[in-house]
Amino acid sequence: MTDAPAGFGHLTPELMLDALEHAGLRPDGRLLQLNSYENRVLLAHLEEGPAVVAKFYRPGRWSDAQILEEHAFARDLAEAEVPVVAPMPVDEAGGTLGHFAGHRFAVTPRQGGRAPELEDPEVLAWIGRFLARMHDVGQREPFRERLSWNSAAPARDARDWLREHDTLPPELAANWHDAAARCIEAIDAAFERLPDRRALRLHGDCHPGNILWTPDRGPHFVDLDDAVQGPAVQDLWMLLSGDPEAARRQLHALLDGYESVREFDWRELRLIEALRTQRMIHHSAWLARRWDDPAFPAAFPWFGTPNYWSDQVVKLRDQLDAMQTREE
Repeated sequence: MTDAPAGFGHLTPELMLDALEHAGLRPDGRLLQLNSYENRVLLAHLEEGPAVVAKFYRPGRWSDAQILEEHAFARDLAEAEVPVVAPMPVDEAGGTLGHFAGHRFAVTPRQGGRAPELEDPEVLAWIGRFLARMHDVGQREPFRERLSWNSAAPARDARDWLREHDTLPPELAANWHDAAARCIEAIDAAFERLPDRRALRLHGDCHPGNILWTPDRGPHFVDLDDAVQGPAVQDLWMLLSGDPEAARRQLHALLDGYESVREFDWRELRLIEALRTQRMIHHSAWLARRWDDPAFPAAFPWFGTPNYWSDQVVKLRDQLDAMQTREE
């Protein structure tokens, strides 16, 4: 399913201000658009008190039940003093999901910070401790409405969407679909080799851009929009970068912190390349699904070109080798 081009077409600044007013806030008219492709996210200054962040959800992406599960998870984390930015009440009943003029929105307190220094082992250990606390909360109960990254289903769904919508250049479609099919088989096999793995409620998109760092308070996690059910390692691997030796040092620093709070199942490290491959396939389909949104061609002009898909074929084949090497 792709969103209609007009999904955000009539979401004007005036409408957003009216929505905040409807939620009982008193914006002073100053709005600053923040970086987000999936939703429309803005910093809104109020007549009294600190500024807030308003997120208007992309129409058609999540159901109300899925959004409310995200909010409930954020609330559980905040109550456990895990540093997340949880949504504020936006109606008299204390609900956190607002509805206005056909749009759904949430409001959170503004949280300052900068990107974490992921080359610093102490920073990584601090993040690891907070991820462990997040996962302690995440294991209390499962998501029932959110997506699961506990199998190859997301990659399979993405591959099927691309095939059904005839997205790829004809001269490259067969090669990409062949590489994707082989990768999906390898992803399935990686999960099947850990039949007793534990699935938790997770952040789901825990990359450095979703962590705000302050020297006195450490990390704050933001943007649970992609919260999923899955293995703990899903919240670790996107924080790794550089050559294999650098990534190994980063991983051990993260896990030093993590295991000071909570035991980690080290067998899940075998899933890293499978999860990376799944994200690559999922990302290609995400871009294709959003191509009717004018923000996407402007931000990703290279997407959909023969060079893009040719490069993806090479990368998927490399990932297939990486997954096979992981199991040797």
